[in-house]
Amino acid sequence: MELLQINLADLFQIEKPLAELILRAVALYLGILLLLRIVPRRTGGELATMDLLFVLLISEAATHSLGGYSTVTEGFVVILTLLALNYVINSLSYYFPAIEKLVSYPPLLVVKDGKLLRRNMRREFLTEEELMEHLRREGIADIREVKSAHVEADGHISFISKNGDR
Repeated sequence: MELLQINLADLFQIEKPLAELILRAVALYLGILLLLRIVPRRTGGELATMDLLFVLLISEAATHSLGGYSTVTEGFVVILTLLALNYVINSLSYYFPAIEKLVSYPPLLVVKDGKLLRRNMRREFLTEEELMEHLRREGIADIREVKSAHVEADGHISFISKNGDR
């Protein structure tokens, strides 16, 4: 019968100081955002850096609310803090271009007028074979057909052909 007895007060009681929970979430969010800004943009896969960070932290906070924290409420406090931070950072980056530059990568030119920009490719660890694979996926057979190619903030590569059909 003890298995069916649930003490709801203990389940939702906050045991750690509220300010500590919020400060931990803020520090973790900003710390991981800074670290992700250092790694090449193609590391994040198909998600933009902010999206990847947000999903990672929400899942981590949810995991802790199931067992790492003492109560479900503590997990909700951290998740709510992360939601608020994500909203504030996205809002600030919309209204203030300087914030956008801090949290997002600008497009990086890797092909200009049919010529590979190897220095920029090296910054993203993009090999010529990988670039050619992306070209083929876009139906472009020859690099000389490309006016420009950029590695975008989310890691995708966009192409503009010389004849303007892409």
